[in-house]
Amino acid sequence: MKFYVIGISDAPRPYLPPEVISIICKGRVFSGGKRHYGLVAPYLPEGSKWIEITTPLDAVFEQYHDEVIVFASGDPLFFGFANTIKRKMPNAEIVLFPSFNSLQLLAHRLVMPYNDMRIVSLTGRPWPEFDRALIERAGKIGVLTDHEHTPSAIAQRMLDYGYNRYQMHVGEHLGNPKEERISTMTLEEATERDFDYPNCLILVGNDPRPRYFGIPESEFALLDGREKMITKAPIRLLTLQALELPEKSVLWDIGFCTGSVSIEARLQFPHLYVEAFEIRPECEALMLENSQRFGVPGINYHIGDFLETTT
Repeated sequence: MKFYVIGISDAPRPYLPPEVISIICKGRVFSGGKRHYGLVAPYLPEGSKWIEITTPLDAVFEQYHDEVIVFASGDPLFFGFANTIKRKMPNAEIVLFPSFNSLQLLAHRLVMPYNDMRIVSLTGRPWPEFDRALIERAGKIGVLTDHEHTPSAIAQRMLDYGYNRYQMHVGEHLGNPKEERISTMTLEEATERDFDYPNCLILVGNDPRPRYFGIPESEFALLDGREKMITKAPIRLLTLQALELPEKSVLWDIGFCTGSVSIEARLQFPHLYVEAFEIRPECEALMLENSQRFGVPGINYHIGDFLETTT
């Protein structure tokens, strides 16, 4: 199998260099999303075949034979379809013609250096990597969005966990001269707006709160105000040290109560998926309050009998 993978912008008639035009003229089988077809249809030879990229992807790859010319958005190696080809058909030959990705375009429009930008994709992905960037106090975060993880939803999540010292730059329809729009706003302003899709955003700011290493018990919201109902900081830290968490990916905290162990674990090891269990329903509010107090999103907590919630 041989793939020519061509990155294009969202311009109504995207610019294609002569070398790419020559490849297209000789092609017979083309592929891409529905939106891509609308952009490149005028370039396709008469009688050519178009394979739409849609889920399930296995059905799409079953239609690929011999040589296919694929159109993708921006840089196909930047969370793009070229990565999917390499994963599903590792022996395939790929010839790549990239364009700028959306976060590069947004940085260009803002005249913002982006060599120090932390990149997170929320396109069809859950929150953990974004949460990790916040916990690790990244000062500049580029985010790829989708219809669920919108700029408004992202801003609200940040405010919920106290990350309010960021400015948000949003780019909508980047590369389309007629519809492109660049906006800069506070997180509070972003929660009150609707944004056209496709869009992406760059967050710039800092969190002045300390990233604790051993949170004092007095800092937590406690169960009925009882200081004895919490794992003490020395025990907390020794336990986490003994678990060798840098090499682990998941931590189960059984009987989380105030959430102190889960919160400490996520602060020190933000790569962890933390699953916390507690039988007392009143502890759910404590976990939420303490997670927000210390800026620790992403803990998955479960209320009920441990043996029932894990089956």
